[in-house]
Amino acid sequence: MYKYLFSLLFLGCLSCQMQSSDSSLRLWYKQPAKEWMEATPTGNGRLGAMIYGGTQTETIALNEITMWAGQADENQEIPCGKEKLAEMRQLFFAGKLIEGNQMATQYLSGTPHSFGTHVPVGDLKIDFGYDTTRISDYTRQLDLTTGVTTVGFKVDGIGYKREYFCSNPDNVLVMRFTADKGNSLDFETGLALLRKATVTTEGNELVFTGKVDYPQFGPGGVNFIGKINIAQQGGTIEAREGKIRVKGADEAILTLDIRTDYKNPGYRTQCAQTLAQAGQQSYEQLKKAHMDDYTALFNRVEIDLGNSEADNLPTDIRWSRIKSGAKDPGLDALFFQYGRYLLISSSRENSPLPANLQGVWNDNLACNMSWSCDYHLDINTEQNYWASNVTNLHECNQPFFNYIESLSEDGEKTARRVYGSPGWVAHTVTNVWGNTAPGGGVNWGLFPVASCWVASHLWSHYCYTQDQEFLKNQAYPILKKNAIFFLDYMTTDPNTGYLVTGPTNSAENSFKFNGWELALSMMPTCDRVLVHELYTSCIEASKILNTDTGFRDSLQQALAKFPPLKIGKNGEVQEWMEDFEQAHPNHRHASHLLALYPFAQISVAHTPELAQAAKKAIDNKLAAPDWEDVEFSRANMINFYARLKEPEEAYNSVCYLLQKLTRENLLTVSPKGIAGAPWDIFIFDGNQAGISGIAEMLVQNHEGYIEFLPALPQAWPTGSYKGLCVKGGAETDLKWQNGKVTAATVKATTANTFRLKLPAGTSNPKSTLNGKTYTLSPDNEGIITLELSQGDCFELKY
Repeated sequence: MYKYLFSLLFLGCLSCQMQSSDSSLRLWYKQPAKEWMEATPTGNGRLGAMIYGGTQTETIALNEITMWAGQADENQEIPCGKEKLAEMRQLFFAGKLIEGNQMATQYLSGTPHSFGTHVPVGDLKIDFGYDTTRISDYTRQLDLTTGVTTVGFKVDGIGYKREYFCSNPDNVLVMRFTADKGNSLDFETGLALLRKATVTTEGNELVFTGKVDYPQFGPGGVNFIGKINIAQQGGTIEAREGKIRVKGADEAILTLDIRTDYKNPGYRTQCAQTLAQAGQQSYEQLKKAHMDDYTALFNRVEIDLGNSEADNLPTDIRWSRIKSGAKDPGLDALFFQYGRYLLISSSRENSPLPANLQGVWNDNLACNMSWSCDYHLDINTEQNYWASNVTNLHECNQPFFNYIESLSEDGEKTARRVYGSPGWVAHTVTNVWGNTAPGGGVNWGLFPVASCWVASHLWSHYCYTQDQEFLKNQAYPILKKNAIFFLDYMTTDPNTGYLVTGPTNSAENSFKFNGWELALSMMPTCDRVLVHELYTSCIEASKILNTDTGFRDSLQQALAKFPPLKIGKNGEVQEWMEDFEQAHPNHRHASHLLALYPFAQISVAHTPELAQAAKKAIDNKLAAPDWEDVEFSRANMINFYARLKEPEEAYNSVCYLLQKLTRENLLTVSPKGIAGAPWDIFIFDGNQAGISGIAEMLVQNHEGYIEFLPALPQAWPTGSYKGLCVKGGAETDLKWQNGKVTAATVKATTANTFRLKLPAGTSNPKSTLNGKTYTLSPDNEGIITLELSQGDCFELKY
């Protein structure tokens, strides 16, 4: 028995006066969404929904993160082993790259049979039947300060209001419909599912059950159940033919849950219990629990990049102005905070899976592409979490780390069967069924350093949080086991004496060789960067944990035999160890520049020649005819240029991402015509990597010291932020005016030593530590050293 405490709200001019508590932090529109890319997202890290805000018919596109096709596949790899691997390597060392590529294709291709994909559930349809010609004062908004979507309008003078949110504490999607005149709510609720299911009614609940059947990527799929409870105040409720009709109500509250049997045999009972527990609370209690939970994360960071005349315009109008070339610093800041909202909505500590290619949503387009809606480990999944630490959302990493841990277990079999090595490995694409094998084509799928790349997030998280328990219990064991694989897998190049990987590809790119286009070589630059990062992380972690001295020595000895990063004859950072000519200079991937970002093996301060060569590689790629400009590659450019201290170039890419590679709801897209896409397809990574780039423009500390405003563009002359994090365990706040820092704060979240570069072009700042005067002693480079205890607050004021 549901015990909602109803209260009829007399809402007056609700539809035209709905205002966010901070009007700068809302996406709002004066009309319903006509398609998925105009709807607004909500999510709780497991459930996801897109709210259209329709008046005649409301559409709510439903998703659940474990709604997967496919099944486990014991025969995903071709057994290769050390002998065949050594044989094909000899072909590469002998300069027989064509034959080497052919042999690798035969023995190092994966053989997926039931890979599967994430799939959408379908739509909840709520028919109100309003005459659209009689509707006025329509407003639809997503308030980022509360995580609540609101729709309001009038019909014949009666005000109607709807609220929607996905609650993480209560694990349900909540909807409330009200009117400012009694007995005015009439609607019918039904389903337009994309999965085969049986739809029934049980009292005031709409129930659907089924099994995912989506054979495009092989057999198999989860079993699922969904329930929608409808509790009304006043009027009548009637169930018939798989629909529920409410007539003459004052108020209605809908709660929804969807569960699958993915690692969850009690999913049916769990679904029923979740709705029952939610039903024991009033709407106000559900909303307060949601807002308390959500704001505890969202409110950690504030950002102000300036104002413009567009600040009070609807979001789609602002987006249209940006597409016409207008600058809108307020929209830049909104995009930044929206990215944080999306991550909170997609990835929480209790999420059963991390954010996938589309976060926790699914537009039914990506899953129909050959690349599917899965986990791409050659940039996309990593980009999903680039912003988590710097934007103060460390907890959102946890489902990603749990997933990496499961990969490290499944990847032991692939390491043993494919390479004959101990440890673990994973390749370009993975799913939820334990696939860690090479992809079906070596030109894109033979990428064993994907395991290093995802594992690098474990070390990065430690660098930001200084959580030694996490390092000891989860991060280091995974990193170490991955390093064990590469210590065994790598071999000595007899021509150079270097330790090398291979054969592998450079993240889907290829090169020209004797009239051929080839993908595979020994030790492409990205391999060198990623394994170097893995080994150095393990070395540092073993020192911190005071363990594995012998293992550490092995890693240090191996690192000494790595080839250096090289500059090619065209002045660019080489993408391969050999100075090959790129087959596709316009290719969207730039994996050889990982050394610049997210890592720091190339930097302006420490490796200026390589930094200049990286800039030339970036400039040339952008200038290449028909450059494959997609959401992740353009977001890359923001981060790259920020690291190169090129503010205007970084900002140009911020603008381009918003102009060309987002849609009306500010979700980023892989555009029609690239990578085989016949439509614009939402991809989550652009939103996340885009805002990590904006953070890089405002604060950096990869060069061994904190630097404020390293890449501040002219478009943001005056502004502020609070709560952005730096490695070592600190939060920073900043204010600036006319391009100059006026106040800065470093707050230690853990005891550590921090180095801070005093802002250039300013003098005689007032400095305090915990409110007491602090004497500055900068070195010759203007850098001061701060010994801070947990909770200490260092401030500069100019």
